[in-house]
Amino acid sequence: MKTSKILIKNARIINPTGETYGSILISNGKIKKIMKEANNEEANQVIDASGKLVFPGFIDVHIQGANGYDILDEDKNAVKEISKKIVEFGVTGFLATTVYKPKQENKHIELSLKGVSEGLEGARFLGFHLEGPFISREKKGMIQESSICEPSEEVLLEVLKKCNGNLRMMTIAPELKGAHKLIEILNKNNVIPSFGHSAANYEETQEAIRLGLKHVTHLFNAMNPIHHRSPGPVIAILESKEVTAQLIVDGMHIHPSVVKFVSKILGEDRILLITDGVRSLGLPDGKYFYDGLTYISKDGTARYTDGTLVGTSVGISELARRFIIFSDFPLRTVAKVASYNAAKLLTLEKRKGSVEEGKDADIAILDNSFKVYATLVEGKIVFLKT
Repeated sequence: MKTSKILIKNARIINPTGETYGSILISNGKIKKIMKEANNEEANQVIDASGKLVFPGFIDVHIQGANGYDILDEDKNAVKEISKKIVEFGVTGFLATTVYKPKQENKHIELSLKGVSEGLEGARFLGFHLEGPFISREKKGMIQESSICEPSEEVLLEVLKKCNGNLRMMTIAPELKGAHKLIEILNKNNVIPSFGHSAANYEETQEAIRLGLKHVTHLFNAMNPIHHRSPGPVIAILESKEVTAQLIVDGMHIHPSVVKFVSKILGEDRILLITDGVRSLGLPDGKYFYDGLTYISKDGTARYTDGTLVGTSVGISELARRFIIFSDFPLRTVAKVASYNAAKLLTLEKRKGSVEEGKDADIAILDNSFKVYATLVEGKIVFLKT
């Protein structure tokens, strides 16, 4: 988007490498200049960021819904409404996360693309993340049987065609027969194969990593736990130096003490904060539905009536606040785990993921309690607290 010049002055700029103080001049959707001092006359609009935190815009690679909508809805407005809502939490880019139903039309995918083509008013659509359909029935979690099938090259080619070049990530269970070949095909098509919803053991996970599996969907959730005689997938993932991992740090999906423990092992370069947000994200507690089944959203956590976790209703800005508390990491790491690491995984780090001259003006301005004051997407103010 093109826009007139905007000046963000008195900014405490939080980047992955550290903090600086100054002013940010934005022009034509890009960060034109970062200065120690700035003249208001250089801009048509001025945002005073005194006492606030200026982060690179957050990127959520795992969000299914928000504001009463879900990507799975057969409604082109779903992606539009999600895009508009999540900027209230500082998100400037997202992977629209959903499922693929074999032998069905999957109109939700083409309708999402139609919605994107008509234009989004908020966060940028960076592609699709599909959970399945090649996942373990044993570890399906909130995903229904209609969205699961055995690994099939034919089905994968259908998926790639349906997504029309927009599939960026696929969650896959590598222990399933035929999954290794699909990991190879995904990599060749520049789709990130992500371990998840899997019953794989330690050895099977190691082998999948060796074959090119490079990312993990919501670490700990929908996979075998750690056991001292059967280490399981988590140990294999933690041992790897390259594999990055999503964490849901709401305090319910993973205990805060585990967040602290695993964050020390993974380190700041390998963590991606995600919401796993569902249609209740940003809305009051109550009854909602996912794929026809009722769930209850209470205190930010979404569960089916049998107790199965469905996702969260918490914005990523709040999860970033909790991450700092749980992990005891410095403030600058929020810029990494909520922005830069996702940008790098998606090979967008030259444009996004940090507040630097020449990059897209994707910016989240938060107060000290991590409430979002303003969000800019490619230089356009898409949210401003009144």
